Amino acid sequence: MNRHVRDIIKNRQETSMKRFKKIYIEITNVCNLKCTFCPVTKRLPMFMDTAAFTRILDQIRPYAGYCCLHVKGETLLHPDIGEFLDIAYDKSIKVNITTNGTLISQVKDKLISKSALRQVNFSLHSFDANPGSISKEEYMSDILSFAKQARANSNILVSLRFWNLDDKDTESIKNRELYRIIEREFCLPYSILEKSINSRGIEISDGIYINRNHLFQWPDLNEKEDSCMGSCYGLRDQIAILADGTVVPCCLDGEGVIDLGNIYKTDFASILESDRVRNITDGFQKKTAVEELCRKCGYRKRFDKIPDIV
Repeated sequence: MNRHVRDIIKNRQETSMKRFKKIYIEITNVCNLKCTFCPVTKRLPMFMDTAAFTRILDQIRPYAGYCCLHVKGETLLHPDIGEFLDIAYDKSIKVNITTNGTLISQVKDKLISKSALRQVNFSLHSFDANPGSISKEEYMSDILSFAKQARANSNILVSLRFWNLDDKDTESIKNRELYRIIEREFCLPYSILEKSINSRGIEISDGIYINRNHLFQWPDLNEKEDSCMGSCYGLRDQIAILADGTVVPCCLDGEGVIDLGNIYKTDFASILESDRVRNITDGFQKKTAVEELCRKCGYRKRFDKIPDIV
């Protein structure tokens, strides 16, 4: 059994003992890109400070398998990202980071040395959602260089995400260009597109994955209501805390519509025992979405057919 498989098994065993597999903590809602698939938040721009982050970790520690440092915003923009990882390590909490990858060359030394960092997800579909940015070669070179360095010097897992598939699972020309760069860099003896046709995720090197998925639309109260049927990982597998302390059921409530309480004003344990949390949870157990935003979220349809990938 190789190293990263042992790490995954250990992490899953530890996570299974917690109420939530992961808790999202939005350390900033500010982003350096304007992706066409991601609506700009209407909330005030904010960067969480280390005192607030520490306070949050102290409250969620008994409940979290690991934490993910994003909801909206670009995590690597935060000037204290290295300190946040040190705080998480002191609290024995593993961390996932999701990033568009544009800043990785500037902060990679802050990340690779941090034992708390479990996984880095690169949203590679962000590149073509921002016309006029840097060249594909330069963009991918920085990301793949980090991936190789991280695996050589740490146990950090790396996921290269292409979350822009259409309903027919066909690939865009833009994806294929990035695939070719990856194939060349890792000297792959196969086509990523062909090998991944029947799989959402493939391992291209030890602990480095390609993760393909459909483009999703953020839920919005202005959208047409889908239906009241369906279940979700919200409040079962995950919960999220926005930069201002607002607790929401999942990572897709980027505007804090389903406000369960504020962790700076109400203890996290008390929030979890609230009537609103109980009603949402009971509803999902009965395959019913009780909140309006949930009924206008198509993402929940994916949970019954797409398995987790690292």
